[in-house]
Amino acid sequence: MSEPILFYDIPGKDFALKSWSPNTWKTRYCLNFKGLPYQTIWVEYPDIEAVMRKVGVLPVETKENGSPLYTLPAIYDPNTKTALAESAAIARYLDKTYPDTPRLIPEEMDALHAAFNKAFLTTFSPHLRKLTIPAVANHLPPRSEVYFRKTREAAWGVAHLDDIAPPGPKRDEAWAGVKKGLGVIVEWLEADGTDKLFFTGKDKIAYADITVAAYLVWTRITLDQSYWTDLISWHGGRWGRFMAAFEKYEAVDEGEDAVL
Repeated sequence: MSEPILFYDIPGKDFALKSWSPNTWKTRYCLNFKGLPYQTIWVEYPDIEAVMRKVGVLPVETKENGSPLYTLPAIYDPNTKTALAESAAIARYLDKTYPDTPRLIPEEMDALHAAFNKAFLTTFSPHLRKLTIPAVANHLPPRSEVYFRKTREAAWGVAHLDDIAPPGPKRDEAWAGVKKGLGVIVEWLEADGTDKLFFTGKDKIAYADITVAAYLVWTRITLDQSYWTDLISWHGGRWGRFMAAFEKYEAVDEGEDAVL
């Protein structure tokens, strides 16, 4: 490998780590886990589509109005002239292109990883997003904040993001849902009656584990410390031990801002 991969991420501000998005953290963890050299290109929300078009990254979905939807993470690999978006697709590309690095998705588990992703997003993510989405808006650069608030308030059908889960019963219910969702994941891990930290059942991280870690690091970065202290006490302290295994993969380079 002669040149670093360009990795497109969304910058935050006033966070302990500039990188905050769970989706882009999936790819950052993958790159760090594999030990592949890369450079972060920071892209503010209003610029994502223009930058992706410039790089040659295809849209990942179609909006309800029929227009293309461009999202991050994305990468451009100058070694293969490949431009690609969507975290799972990137993980599979990295496994295929750099087979001498630690594998993210074992071949025999590819279909299970696809099924896991859908199950995880419906089991855990909806509850957490009620808390993290409003928190994120307060920690974005000005242009991104305006864009984020406008699009997310429309998506959630609220006048203000803080109305999603205001302090009190709604917020408590959302946090209880987070705990319940993680409890379901523990049930998956212990389905055979053994206490496993990772989905492979070994001391080996796979992409499913990275997916969970990406959402947990989002929790740690965006919410008040009291939430994180509470979370790592759940399920016998499992999640504190789980995230400790990812600390060495949390490097965030300085990077540079995207140029339109």
